Amino acid sequence: MNTVRGSTPIIVLVRPQLGENIGKAARAMLNFGLDELRLVAPRDGWPNPSAGPAAAGADVVLQKAQVFDSLAEAVADCAHVYATTVRKRGVTKPVVTPQEAAQEIAAATARSAIVFGPERSGLETEDVALARAILTVPINPEFGSLNLAQAVILCAYEWSKTRELVQPTASDELPPAPQSELDGLVAHLEGMLEPKGYFLPESRAEATRLTLRNVLTKPGWNHFEVRTLRGVLSSLQRGPRP
Repeated sequence: MNTVRGSTPIIVLVRPQLGENIGKAARAMLNFGLDELRLVAPRDGWPNPSAGPAAAGADVVLQKAQVFDSLAEAVADCAHVYATTVRKRGVTKPVVTPQEAAQEIAAATARSAIVFGPERSGLETEDVALARAILTVPINPEFGSLNLAQAVILCAYEWSKTRELVQPTASDELPPAPQSELDGLVAHLEGMLEPKGYFLPESRAEATRLTLRNVLTKPGWNHFEVRTLRGVLSSLQRGPRP
């Protein structure tokens, strides 16, 4: 039994019909840290030339994808199997949401699989019978149609919330500017306002300066933002060009 990757679910696509949808599913997987894809009897065979462009760079998922003749073979090493379907199809099993399934998978030590059916008809009753639980999405009862990639991304996203994936923008944020640069910005603006009488009357000058400093230091400007603001002030000081 593989316990090292026990909390990382396998995505299983049963009888997928279009290569583009396989590629889009792979893209959705890798967006949220999943890379193990298993295909059961893909209609157009495998590999499929249409999958690559649709994967938009998630080639590692497609390259590692395994193909099986039956769902039973595809999930043979999995102790926890979730069948995605909007209907119970006459099978009595526990029903969970993507969030509940993600939490169970994250806590599991044995392998888990999330199974998706073909685009047109979804999983058959025989497929659902192999699962330990039914995974269903709370959805508009008057329009419950999700495409394959949408369904995969919902489940992958919920699983990713149990992990510490870094927000893409977090690593792009620059640290706040040092205090000396903020002091320079405040002094620059005060120097422009002083001759305009902004700090009058004298009795309110200290409180006005304090409020102005709080306004300028509150956003947490970084070095480049402070330089930009100083440039704006310098431009205003120069006045209009001839």
